[in-house]
Amino acid sequence: MSNLLFVIAFTLLIFWAIGFFAFSLGGMIHILLVIALISILLRIIRGR
Repeated sequence: MSNLLFVIAFTLLIFWAIGFFAFSLGGMIHILLVIALISILLRIIRGR
């Protein structure tokens, strides 16, 4: 389960970076970034 969260978080960060530099999708990109950061924080807090 924790590996899945890490993969999702990493994927969302990549999509955010691509969107930030290549496209102008507005708030959607920042929502993806927030979701990715929350996933990473959950993984760190759980210690796995």
